[in-house]
Amino acid sequence: MATANLKEIKRRIKSVESTMQITKAMELVASSKLRRAKEKAERAEPFFNLLYEMMCRIVAESGDFQSTFMQQHTSGATLLIVIAGDRGLAGGFNANVFRQAQIRLDELQAAGREAVVIAIGRKAVEFFQRRSVRLLAEFENIGEDITVYKAMDIADRIVALYQKGDIRAVELIFTSYVSPLVQEAHHMHVMPVEHLEHAPAGYHALTTYEPSPEAVFDALIPKYLTGILFCSVIESFAAEQAARRLAMENATDNATEMISDLSLVYNRARQSAITQEITEIVSGANAQS
Repeated sequence: MATANLKEIKRRIKSVESTMQITKAMELVASSKLRRAKEKAERAEPFFNLLYEMMCRIVAESGDFQSTFMQQHTSGATLLIVIAGDRGLAGGFNANVFRQAQIRLDELQAAGREAVVIAIGRKAVEFFQRRSVRLLAEFENIGEDITVYKAMDIADRIVALYQKGDIRAVELIFTSYVSPLVQEAHHMHVMPVEHLEHAPAGYHALTTYEPSPEAVFDALIPKYLTGILFCSVIESFAAEQAARRLAMENATDNATEMISDLSLVYNRARQSAITQEITEIVSGANAQS
């Protein structure tokens, strides 16, 4: 009986050791992908920041500025762009995004407004396919290798729908990378474009925009949306890797602790079995004397 218990404990130790090797490997892979994603985001950020500053400058230097991308539409659906991961084993990463998305969907439904979704990430696609939400588009496995051109394709499609009046607003739900230990799900209003200050009355611009400030501004909108999508997907991917690395690190630590506890139980059981054998030998020797 003791031998059977020892074999069972030893089998469990080997099983946990195998699991720990997998979690350790996944932790290292996630760390590597996180580093590459951060570098990619840092390279892209200056260009899109400059683009946004240019848009702000156009509005600030134009006294009577009017653009369809800054006006509130009274008809059409609200588009939610939801960015999640392509895989699990990342703690509460995906669950936090879906909670934000569900809260917003419930708010729109309560207000009697239609909602459509662009799902980015396999987990996002699977989440919304199980719900009565109209999916406008689905994108899987683009987080790690997304390019500006891919983001531009998505942005051009959204801008076309917005200009036609099919969409009244564009909102983004994604996870931002705060630190290796902290990732936060965010809900962001993208269009109509907000928080751009108009020039005061009587202001004379130093820059002349041809054919007009509105035309230049509207031409920048697809690039502006491209930048938001591109950077959000990369940042979400980085946050996913950080969450997965932390989850795998915790799993590895738990496995190490479990192996330590099982080894202690194994050693005690083995010591008890040896003690029992010695006692049986001594008792047998005493019985024969």
